Amino acid sequence: MANIKSQIKRNKTNEKARLRNASKKSAIRTAVKKVKLAVEAKDLANAQALLDAAFRLIDKSVSDGVQHKNTAARQKSHLSNLVNTLK
Repeated sequence: MANIKSQIKRNKTNEKARLRNASKKSAIRTAVKKVKLAVEAKDLANAQALLDAAFRLIDKSVSDGVQHKNTAARQKSHLSNLVNTLK
């Protein structure tokens, strides 16, 4: 356990950031699952709408520093390819 005041403060902020990042990652995983389910159901219109929402979450996670930009690009590419199989 830290006994230096600045490190105690830093531990608190790190924990807040960890929880915030975990929440954002969970939201991204949920959005990706929804897109995959729409693709399995062969629902192009719904898949396209869910894809846009997933892209927004992924892009926001990069700008917030939750994910690396290459990870986001890989996820977006994978989802795009899935949706394009319906076309």
